Amino acid sequence: MNPLHKTFSILETVVACQGVGATYSDIIKDSSLPKSTVHRILKDLTQLDYLTYDSETKRYFGSLKLAALGAEVMAHFRLSSHVHPYLVELHQVTGHTTNLGIRNGLVGVFADKIQSKDFGIKLFSEIGKPFPLHCTGLGKVLLAYSSEEVFRTLVSQPLEAYTEYTITDPHQLQAELKVIREKGYALDNEEITKGIKCVAAPLVGHNQELQGAISIAFLAAIENERTIDKEIAATLKYASLISESLGSRGVEARAL
Repeated sequence: MNPLHKTFSILETVVACQGVGATYSDIIKDSSLPKSTVHRILKDLTQLDYLTYDSETKRYFGSLKLAALGAEVMAHFRLSSHVHPYLVELHQVTGHTTNLGIRNGLVGVFADKIQSKDFGIKLFSEIGKPFPLHCTGLGKVLLAYSSEEVFRTLVSQPLEAYTEYTITDPHQLQAELKVIREKGYALDNEEITKGIKCVAAPLVGHNQELQGAISIAFLAAIENERTIDKEIAATLKYASLISESLGSRGVEARAL
């Protein structure tokens, strides 16, 4: 493995653990690199401000400098530009925050977002920010149509609980992914942010392979007043329109 590969291997490990941070031991185990090599690269990346180190928890995190690079790439990503007008229209139709997400290894990444002004709660989504696959609407859609290997690798480590509604049992998650494939959409029932629900659906291209996913986020209290059939229907409609624009023969994605 050449020096560049070693550096990016360590970066990928840290970013994949962004929610809780990566320990020195985590990085050594995941990268299979010598301790001296890992120590040197971590020191360099921290000095260059691409990683930050929390001395209290002894964990490494991706920095804002690294996030800014990712955000700049995502802002100019072709899929993002193509989908953006549809996200704007979906936002106008529903009044809710709309998101575009793609999978990057064992995490999702927000590729675009149209923010609603109605939330009094800080949303998890920011363009370029990674999100977990097991407890977000976007993430569960992306995971549902990924390979079995991706699923097995994800659940080989404990799944983090963000709220009391987060699914952390691999068998329960696997069952939910099956339902998502059957229905064609996923729900986030306050699984990452208390008080916020999401509906997400897949985007597929001409070969029926998953290209990404879109979602709308809204206050969970809405469901106390009425059903969320409107939100589900709107998300499915725009996922279908986008997929058709990408050359799909239909919105049904196939698992990789």
